[in-house]
Amino acid sequence: MKKIEFVKPVYSLNEIPKEELPTVVLCGRSNVGKSSFINCLFKPLKVAKTSSTPGKTRSINYYLVENKFYLVDLPGFGYAKVSIKERDYWQRLLERYFEVNKNIVLAFHIIDSRHEPTKLDIGLNNFLTAKEITYNVILNKSDKLKQSELAKARKKIREYFPELLMGDNLFLFSSVNGTGKKEIIRLLNSLLL
Repeated sequence: MKKIEFVKPVYSLNEIPKEELPTVVLCGRSNVGKSSFINCLFKPLKVAKTSSTPGKTRSINYYLVENKFYLVDLPGFGYAKVSIKERDYWQRLLERYFEVNKNIVLAFHIIDSRHEPTKLDIGLNNFLTAKEITYNVILNKSDKLKQSELAKARKKIREYFPELLMGDNLFLFSSVNGTGKKEIIRLLNSLLL
């Protein structure tokens, strides 16, 4: 995969692109590294804006890959500094987004490998399962952990989500050293190209 272009930010459901293409969504907590994940997959291109400030993405960002499918970066959840009203608005919008978008073929649930899944991660997992959306969990920022810590992280995630299998629907990833990049690209190619 060499070609990706930013299509548009979406703030309401009537702004979703009309062209019906297979859609892969990226979801997870604020500051979990979704933008860096996109940039790593398409290096040397840097199409996604990254920020050290959590909660920066406030839109549903659509990217077109190889003119064949959409990669969609959803706003991160759980950021405390946005108002409750705004959080509720985005939660309702995202729930509705999953209901109306019939083109979603895969969700990447990105979790920081250094931390156990939160209640919000568990809620997202339950939501994806209930909606029968195929999902993979990405344990991101794996470069920050030693091998023994990575082994613990893999074991711990399966305590929460026993259906996960390493290399099947569970992947280690690092945008710093490229861990997992080949596996994710292979997966996307097999699904979509």
